[in-house]
Amino acid sequence: MNDKQRQSLIPYARQWIDEDDISAVVKVLQSEWLTTGPKVAEFEQALANYVGAKEAVAVSSGTAALHAAMYAVGIGPGDEVIVPPMTFAATANAIVFQGGTPIFSDVYADTLLLDPNQVETKITAHTKSIVAVDYAGQPCNYDALRAIADRRGLFLIEDACHALGAEYKGEKVGSLADLTVFSFHPVKHITTGEGGMIVTDRSDFAKKMRRFRNHGIDTDHSQRFKQGTLYYEMQDLGYNYRTTDFQCAMGINQLGKLPGWLVRRREIAQQYNEAFSRMPALEPLKLLENILHAYHLYVSQLDLGKLGVSREKICYCLRKEGVGVNVHYIPVHLHPFYKNFYGTGPGLCPVAEKAYEQIISLPLFPSMCDEDVRTVILKVQKVVT
Repeated sequence: MNDKQRQSLIPYARQWIDEDDISAVVKVLQSEWLTTGPKVAEFEQALANYVGAKEAVAVSSGTAALHAAMYAVGIGPGDEVIVPPMTFAATANAIVFQGGTPIFSDVYADTLLLDPNQVETKITAHTKSIVAVDYAGQPCNYDALRAIADRRGLFLIEDACHALGAEYKGEKVGSLADLTVFSFHPVKHITTGEGGMIVTDRSDFAKKMRRFRNHGIDTDHSQRFKQGTLYYEMQDLGYNYRTTDFQCAMGINQLGKLPGWLVRRREIAQQYNEAFSRMPALEPLKLLENILHAYHLYVSQLDLGKLGVSREKICYCLRKEGVGVNVHYIPVHLHPFYKNFYGTGPGLCPVAEKAYEQIISLPLFPSMCDEDVRTVILKVQKVVT
């Protein structure tokens, strides 16, 4: 990073695109297949192998992946799906897309992960699924959530859009739930520009989702080309959630770099942990035992009582100092859409609501050099103390 770049804002996240990524994309652009071609299946197989799943279905975004997962388990009108409020709105929106009702269940105060004890209190005769969100890149308590789902006959869906490469008790994220969803947005661990993937061990779910991403049609163009037929049937109402071969080519290339990038993310997080452990007004989220954190985000909670100022003031000052802090997230049940159409509001999830008032996300991405990390630490210490 040159001096001119260093004087600008250090963002909370940034993609890393190399010449070999560009070369992989160009090669596909010069080929016969730009979509529904061989790179899609190759990327699916590569990611399935990486996480230890039998099936993977590539789609156009993480939101499309969430929607396809809801379709696969049959969410429809009258069905309830338990979901944490501390997530991006798409997690709950995907339930609404299928006509289901999101039921917001609170989180632990120290990790902001879904609290299984709260989940138990939200289950009714209409509950069909639980969505666990691996907030910031740390896996949820899957022993407890799996036990609840099995005992109550519910599907367990893992929103792992923050957690590609994370592990829970030695098992990779992607092998812990009935379906697991990933995102390849530029701020995530690997990127395809926009893109998403669902992994599962159930071939029936994978078949449904492949049809769903292709307008509900039973074959795509490349399959009909190989079979020498022009005939196809629309079996169900689906969407155009297909991804492209050139996006998948970049995804394959980026996946090969993921292990090294995860190491770097954890190194940066460790430097932050050591520096901020001596700051009583700033408390990083708790790191659980027996997990390997993927650190999509580095989130800390401010002690606003000790600071005597608002979170907004802290963020304003940090950004003036060149540190691109962010806030993840406004609890979904506080968004006007959910308040207006589902009657949600303050008091429904008090732990998440309190956390929202005091959390900040600090810059963390693998192309950060040590000087960038030191700059963030010094600026945070200057503003907070």
